[in-house]
Amino acid sequence: MLCEIWEPARQVLSSDAVLGSAQSERDITGLSMRQIPDGVDLITAGFPCTDLSQAGRKAGIAGERSGLVLKVFVLLEEMQASGRPLPDLLLENVPNMLSLNRGAAMRAIVDRLDALGYRWAYRTIDSRSAGVPQRRRRVFLHASIDGDPRSVLLADDDVIDVRDESTVTAFGFSWTEGNRGVGWAVDAVPTLKGGSTLGIASPPAIYLPNAPLGEQIVTPSIEDAEEMQGFERGHTAAAIEISKRPGTRWALVGNAVTVGVAEWIGKRLIEPGVDELAYAEWSGMGGWPKAAFGGGGRVFGVEADEWPIGAHYRSLGDVISPTSVTPLSLKATSGFWGRLQKTNLGRHPGFREALDAHVEAAVNDQMARSQADMVPMT
Repeated sequence: MLCEIWEPARQVLSSDAVLGSAQSERDITGLSMRQIPDGVDLITAGFPCTDLSQAGRKAGIAGERSGLVLKVFVLLEEMQASGRPLPDLLLENVPNMLSLNRGAAMRAIVDRLDALGYRWAYRTIDSRSAGVPQRRRRVFLHASIDGDPRSVLLADDDVIDVRDESTVTAFGFSWTEGNRGVGWAVDAVPTLKGGSTLGIASPPAIYLPNAPLGEQIVTPSIEDAEEMQGFERGHTAAAIEISKRPGTRWALVGNAVTVGVAEWIGKRLIEPGVDELAYAEWSGMGGWPKAAFGGGGRVFGVEADEWPIGAHYRSLGDVISPTSVTPLSLKATSGFWGRLQKTNLGRHPGFREALDAHVEAAVNDQMARSQADMVPMT
């Protein structure tokens, strides 16, 4: 069973060969336990990060949107009261939930899990470990009544693939930043975003140091972004039937879970591994650990890195299509360049010079087109 209220997302789900045949509900707030099919053994929820993210409202778990996850616990409590067996639970959200308001969101979730009798484990995972060139850090939490969640999320620990900058041909950054950071990523893009609430796309920018001057600062296409999430190119195209705004597809990609990460978790749910990572009971001071497990009121921090999967890494330059990338606009580049001048950020060799050349090339192109428009007809 699927529960999704946004029509473009419903359109994409219904167009899928497998998911299109699933029972579909719209509004989680009106969902009843009686609507959940018998025999369900896993409930998943990627609840809105709007109130939890660093760039969001920071209202926390009590926020109107991020607080939607609490409805899941209401359903579980109703199932328990009715005598129905409790399914496993899988949640996903931004790492800021571990530190915002001293980790109040994680505390609220864990307290509800403990009250229901669940054992739980969570881990912060970087999507790059699934082989995609996108630095996307997300917290995944698995809870189970009968199983051991550690054997799912804490059973693997691969060696982090550190990129050699001297051999990298593409760097990603956020052109909407520039005051306190640039989201700089080596051989990857920073986290793909959903865009603005008005449906305006906010793709990352890419610096191609080996490209000609004026063509070194580009933005990827939506198809490039789909591939950076592990989807097939064109995966979100069905959404255009509902919404004509290009930003809609960017929102769908930015709100999604990276396919390779979901696949790894799915495989471990079917074939649990062996947890051999070091751990110690957490003192409860400050923000929560990046990885932990617990139950019954106790919490144990785990020494787990964010790179558990170890898939073959695809370089950013190999994923983006040279024919579909678009030069970053003069307005966008000028705004980013202006903000950057007031800081000491963006000091990668050649990067500031490339930005300067990009602005100059865009200005010259704009002037040439204006002059062409003024040439009288003969």
